Amino acid sequence: MRLRGRKGIRENLESQQDIVTLDPREHKGRWAEWFGNDNPIYIELGMGKGQFISGMSVKYPDCNFIGMDMYDELIRRASEKARGIWMEQGVDLPSNVKLALGNIESLEEFFAPGEVERIYLNFSDPWPKSRHGRRRLTHPRFLDKYRSVLNEKGEIHFKTDSLTLFEFSLNSFAATGLQMNNISLSLHREGINEEHVMTEYETKFVGQGMNIYRCEVMVGNEALRKYQEHKMDQF
Repeated sequence: MRLRGRKGIRENLESQQDIVTLDPREHKGRWAEWFGNDNPIYIELGMGKGQFISGMSVKYPDCNFIGMDMYDELIRRASEKARGIWMEQGVDLPSNVKLALGNIESLEEFFAPGEVERIYLNFSDPWPKSRHGRRRLTHPRFLDKYRSVLNEKGEIHFKTDSLTLFEFSLNSFAATGLQMNNISLSLHREGINEEHVMTEYETKFVGQGMNIYRCEVMVGNEALRKYQEHKMDQF
């Protein structure tokens, strides 16, 4: 992806230290201090322009949200989105959303073990060529990274418009012994599912009548235990 950022974008981001970090390593093990509370931390990896992470922060004010991307311009756009959506709520400064410039390859350098409760992977690059499989964010090598930072309640929530990537991901989750739940082959089949905050891509794809594939993955032992209890209650 090539993005043409505005002139002075780095200076812009450096002036937003209230919600933006250009070096998430500085917060490793101390994200709760930055948020000023011990609420669960949810992160979106590859957040794009920030529509999802901003919407989630408003919908769930008792959770802390971190949007991460590797492009300066997307961090800038997401900061505008976050401030704008909270201004609509009459709040000048978003308190439960932070934005981090970083490459997912270095995830373990940004978060301490067990520091994160949920990871969102929304419309990640499908890398359709088979030789690029290791680059897909649901490849086992990335799943190992997620496991290292997720806590006992840890989950991965995954959405994509690519059936090829979805099939690859389900196989990847299964091959690494992860339990899947709430698998959907068409999330908005009956119309817009208001329960879910949509990303920019999702809004576009749904408008074009495309299927949205989704699943939840139980990673932490506590998350798996609750899933199993829920399944037993259904019998």
